[in-house]
Amino acid sequence: MTAASRAGTARQGSGERTGRVLVAGVGNMFLHDDGFGPEVARHLAAHLQPLAPDVRVVDYGIRGMHLAYDLLAGIDFLVLVDTVPADGSSAPGSIRVLQVSAADLDGRALLDPHGMDPAAVLGRLRSMGGRLPATYVVGCVPADLSEGIGLSAAVAAAVPEAAAAVRSLLGQHSSTPS
Repeated sequence: MTAASRAGTARQGSGERTGRVLVAGVGNMFLHDDGFGPEVARHLAAHLQPLAPDVRVVDYGIRGMHLAYDLLAGIDFLVLVDTVPADGSSAPGSIRVLQVSAADLDGRALLDPHGMDPAAVLGRLRSMGGRLPATYVVGCVPADLSEGIGLSAAVAAAVPEAAAAVRSLLGQHSSTPS
């Protein structure tokens, strides 16, 4: 799946937000639960209606350079959907929403042109001439990252909850004055 929604920018002075919003599903569908981000992107593309004209939902899979280039085009609000490590008390399928700031990133991280490391992509933005947009991660604790296709039962059951968390973040962003 490529861009799964309309893209655009609201007119200046119309009272609408003018920023561009990107929801990026990332992960490798060939490593069971690592395919969580792309699955949530597909779910949102099918169920997120009506979509604001400035919101794009994209399944990036493992295309880190594609994500970097899209961010360089000027994104004001980014929601990454991916797996995240457990925080000690989180069971597989648990959803965690994290805010990311420039202080959380290593600007020296190596960007693999053939892989996806969201922290490296975001960390290298400045050196590529970009800036970190307001960024959140909607993450799910995986149960199984071994080779194979298909989400574990716990992670598959978390897809609608993650989609709701993304919709909530989009709602908070759209109600914030420009």
